[in-house]
Amino acid sequence: MSASSNAAPGLRRPRPGALYPWVRRASWLETAIFAALVLFWLLPGFPSETTFFGWSHGIGYLALLLLIFVAVLRHEVPFWLLAATFTPFGPVGSVIGIAWLDHRARRESFAEPWDAGVKPGKDAA
Repeated sequence: MSASSNAAPGLRRPRPGALYPWVRRASWLETAIFAALVLFWLLPGFPSETTFFGWSHGIGYLALLLLIFVAVLRHEVPFWLLAATFTPFGPVGSVIGIAWLDHRARRESFAEPWDAGVKPGKDAA
């Protein structure tokens, strides 16, 4: 029996899957709704817009949390992305976390051959 088959399924490294693009889109949409809410809340004379964007943010934020939670359960995003979304900044935390995940993925995709265990100047054969 190999060591990988003995590992607990909860310890797998998250890999982006089918939900990841939806998490990214929902995070940006919820951030835009949150920004509109803050804007209309700060400007005087917009009580109906504040109410509309307040309800939209409340429902959208709960939907975003649920979407990220499902993605965590499916090992498509790390757990800390859900924790970042629970910060007082709300959806802004998830956008920052997703930007960091995308940056890390780009950095890993451009890794040099010696980063994978092959030393420079050595023949791999």
